Amino acid sequence: MTHLIDHAVPLIRAVVVHPDGRSDSPRQAHERLEEAVGLARALDLDVCAEEIVRLRKPAPATLFGAGKVEELAALVRAAEAEAVVVDDQLTPVQQRNLEKAWDAKVIDRTGLILEIFGRRARTKEGRLQVELARLDYERSRLVRTWTHLERQRGGTGSTGGPGETQIEIDRRLIADRIVKLKTELEEVRRTRGLHRKQRQKVPFPTVALVGYTNAGKSTLFNRLTGSEVLAKDLLFATLDTTQRTIRLPQGRPAIVADTVGFISDLPHELVESFRATLEEVGEADLILHVRDIASPDTAAQAADVEAVLKQIPAVEGKTRRVLEVWNKIDLLDDDAKAEVVGVAERLSHDGRAVAVSAWTGEGIDALRHAITGLIDDEPESEIVLEAHQGEALAWLYENGRVTGRETDDQGRFHITVRLHPAALGRFERRFQAG
Repeated sequence: MTHLIDHAVPLIRAVVVHPDGRSDSPRQAHERLEEAVGLARALDLDVCAEEIVRLRKPAPATLFGAGKVEELAALVRAAEAEAVVVDDQLTPVQQRNLEKAWDAKVIDRTGLILEIFGRRARTKEGRLQVELARLDYERSRLVRTWTHLERQRGGTGSTGGPGETQIEIDRRLIADRIVKLKTELEEVRRTRGLHRKQRQKVPFPTVALVGYTNAGKSTLFNRLTGSEVLAKDLLFATLDTTQRTIRLPQGRPAIVADTVGFISDLPHELVESFRATLEEVGEADLILHVRDIASPDTAAQAADVEAVLKQIPAVEGKTRRVLEVWNKIDLLDDDAKAEVVGVAERLSHDGRAVAVSAWTGEGIDALRHAITGLIDDEPESEIVLEAHQGEALAWLYENGRVTGRETDDQGRFHITVRLHPAALGRFERRFQAG
């Protein structure tokens, strides 16, 4: 299967069209158009024209009415565009008809996002997931790919000519490839499950970063962990889940996972294909919902993220805890910043929100303390160690959170520590057995 855009051709000229009135999102049309332009530029398209088209009633054959199709055709010719991005999901028939009418490559929102994901996936799992989603998408568009053959007929006058034969062959090839990909993905997921079980044996709490794409998740991840994950002002700059261990206040370890960015109307092919990646979110002890609080669209973006979160099942018996991280306060003017920080401080008492700037580091210490407070639900244990048990003392600091330490007249350590029950069992077997 060929890609939707030839990667070898730099900066293809493109027109971006947003059909207004087709989505339930509360976002304004001009904001959705701006996002679509951002997606196109993330694919290295040279956006030379952009337009919002109000839709009263979608046309089954072309989405837009005949007059608007002609008007947009003139715009495409004037812009000398080779591609048109339609910020909506097109049927195969609509996509084929618009390509004929405009004499240009037509890419719908799903195809655009799939293409971006295909470029950015780095891990084996990420590449498998994207290819599976792409094949699922392309399978319904074979009628477009083989249109020139459909009109041919067999020598007997039947409808079973070579065109249909080619379509059947291609469908079978895609179906076979999908089966193979699903088998490979299951193996990757099985391995992930084993790794997850291994992590559970070392019972560090897990914290998952989620958020609308470009909300600053990777920058925050880098700030918290000291890592250097790619962080650009670019939609979907990172796709694959990255995990690091961090130290919270008083030395408590935790695992932080940076996940793929969410977006409004995320193609269902990708929601399903990235199921294994999103499972990391479902199993997290705490979800940090990173919001670009400086964006005028922040409330609508938050609603879109919450809609995706609802599609991710939580682990049975585990309460889903979400802390909103209001990022990019450095981009606000003084009055707006004071208001946002004040509201966040009130909400922080209930563990609901913290205002930060991942770029400057402002508010990060408060965030660390908020994380500690929300995941610190292990029971406290009182442990007495002899003066020579320095290794055991170091182990407690490494694997738990020491909240109290006193030394008696005999030089013994009286330690108050919060430990996961499994960790406490390991400690007892290793240092107190017999």
